[in-house]
Amino acid sequence: MDIIFQYPPELLALLIETLPRLCKSKKDLLLFFQGAGVAKTILSPYETLLKANRDTFKKHIVSREILTKLNERGERSLRERRELLKRVTEFQDFSVCWDADQAPARGLVAQVRELVEVKDAFTRMNIEREQERKLRQAVEGKKADALRKKREEFDEIKADLSSLFRESNPYKRGKGLEVVLNRYFHASGISVSEAMTLKGSVGSGIIEQIDGVVQLRGQLYLVEAKWEKDTLGRDKIAPHLVRVFSRGLAGGIFVSYSDYSAAAFTDCRDALREKIIVLCKLDEFFFALERQADLVELLHSKIDAAVIDKNPFFVPTL
Repeated sequence: MDIIFQYPPELLALLIETLPRLCKSKKDLLLFFQGAGVAKTILSPYETLLKANRDTFKKHIVSREILTKLNERGERSLRERRELLKRVTEFQDFSVCWDADQAPARGLVAQVRELVEVKDAFTRMNIEREQERKLRQAVEGKKADALRKKREEFDEIKADLSSLFRESNPYKRGKGLEVVLNRYFHASGISVSEAMTLKGSVGSGIIEQIDGVVQLRGQLYLVEAKWEKDTLGRDKIAPHLVRVFSRGLAGGIFVSYSDYSAAAFTDCRDALREKIIVLCKLDEFFFALERQADLVELLHSKIDAAVIDKNPFFVPTL
């Protein structure tokens, strides 16, 4: 609980003992409360008592009653309690006290200061803890929001990929596959360049087309995507192998809707002597999307199998 919002019992008891010693006269006590902003409605009965019967006005009793009333008012007397505490902790001139009260007053003020410092320290720690908790909540909230948005993005990619199964136009389906795959690479945190078309000299037209370029473990891979109903033979694989071999250290990734022929597999395995070639089936990507598997991890395992086991068509368990 905030020490200012409501005096704790030990502080309340100290203040009840301290105020009568700081204020030499009974009138001074009421003026101390008045100077702290205590309402006239609270002080008026004690002013009347002081005028009517001075002997029945006891500083300790009056201090206890006024402080208790202020404490019970909660937030309504927050300003007055704060000012009273400020005035006590900043009290310096003990010469205005009765001679017999000066030493006890010094000790009591010191105790009030010490208690306030301890309570304030706990308050600050609680505030800091609360701030840390809110910060953690904000960070976790942002992470959860980012995760939710990422899942929504993957769901959209999966839906778009599924829609291609209903596309009857082979050209539209092929172009759509390029777009969806590039989006999937990008959403998975893979650096990707989308389809590129290379042209020769004037009149020679298009000489080469690349569906996409991705970067994995710092190496570039040319991506080729095919959606054909028949098994892909070496004639469908060869053009992409040529593109890969003509580009220095680049590797190759082939994504196919249909199976690969034995001859196509053999050509890709032989190419592993000089290049990293990875063969993928489209359903691997679809299942990865369904199960929210890590595409980067999937591709890394296929690359490892190509390099270590000389197997261009490794299918990991998701």
